[in-house]
Amino acid sequence: MPSAAVLLLVALLVLVCPLAAAAQPPAEGEKTEEPSTAAEEEEATGDVGEPPPPESEALVPELDVYFPEGELDIRLNRLVKKVFAEGQVKYNFVDGDISAFLRYRYYGYARTYQLSVFDEIEFEDIEDFSNDFDRVRGILLLTEWPHSYHHRTFLLTELDRITSNKGELVFDTGRSNLFLRFGYQIGTPHDERSNAIVGENRARVERLFTAFRQIGPGDAGLTGALTWGTDVAVGDFKYVKLEVSGLKRFELPRGFALFSRIHGGTFPLKDELDREIAPGSDLPVTGIYAIPREEFFRLDGRDNLKGLDEPRRGTSEVHGTLELVYPWFVGEDYERLWVQWENWYWVLYGGAGTIGFESERLIDPGYEFGDMVYDVGIGFEASFRLKDYEFFLSGLAAQAFNAEGDVQLRLSLKSYH
Repeated sequence: MPSAAVLLLVALLVLVCPLAAAAQPPAEGEKTEEPSTAAEEEEATGDVGEPPPPESEALVPELDVYFPEGELDIRLNRLVKKVFAEGQVKYNFVDGDISAFLRYRYYGYARTYQLSVFDEIEFEDIEDFSNDFDRVRGILLLTEWPHSYHHRTFLLTELDRITSNKGELVFDTGRSNLFLRFGYQIGTPHDERSNAIVGENRARVERLFTAFRQIGPGDAGLTGALTWGTDVAVGDFKYVKLEVSGLKRFELPRGFALFSRIHGGTFPLKDELDREIAPGSDLPVTGIYAIPREEFFRLDGRDNLKGLDEPRRGTSEVHGTLELVYPWFVGEDYERLWVQWENWYWVLYGGAGTIGFESERLIDPGYEFGDMVYDVGIGFEASFRLKDYEFFLSGLAAQAFNAEGDVQLRLSLKSYH
């Protein structure tokens, strides 16, 4: 566990704890006024979703920082009439990974178009002392049909060019991944995890928790996508990928709220390569399939099982998470650490999931990748203001069971003007 991050978390709790005496959650049965605008909803609920696009032609910066990954996500946005232009750079100052994105979004009357180009390069972990890398350059066109505020259809066309100097990824090197993705979404349009399923998944904002009040009809949301990788024209891969995610919010007494998520996916069609994995080989199990490495499902990470530090990939995956949210204080204005604290939520987290390469063996304990993994944790979400900038701070300490690794401490800080 990173000692610097632990000290930062402890210091924040000690310095902010005096706020508890002056703020209590609403009593049971007490009515609260519903927010009427997006800005008021963020203040009343502590929502940490993406802020609405700027209504003027001003240049709007946004910054996200992730620890212990050591990752910076910097964005510059500008809305000119109906065209939204955005430049984004993601940089990991620990491993040296860097990604650059440039996208244009046009807001039409019946549909929205987004054109994006990107260049992403990833290196090995710094402790491996390796110069090995993976690089993906690509272009995509995302079309969205908003049937209503809660119902949307998507069509994504993307072409990726893959290069790598890793021996185990020799099949991917110098090849192109051409695919179409058809998606449908019911619920909030601001949930990054759901949007990554139907659209662009490399540039998403990785939130630790879910903090939306209005998720969708019946406080529920559903997202599904079918991806078809084709080997026609310039494409070199052939596969079909199915992915589904559900989200539900339950209102509980005394201001408590329970968020549940479930995610599942599989590859109904996947081609195996004509090669075997020799004992002691560095070739990963994923190397026997004609599927790009980035398209495999993952069980670890901020968007999945947050307490799992061991990388796990597969072609069939299912996991679920629960977040019990307790409002410590909401809509206040307390000055501590030279900033104005507005909201603070405590979060109890739990998750369970499994991943493998054969869907019918996911729950088979004898299968190497079929063991169920459980994790639990405790964390917080807070928002504060410093001059003209709004900040959202999240922290979590989580431990995975039935897997290798110690307690994982994750922090994220979001800022926008």
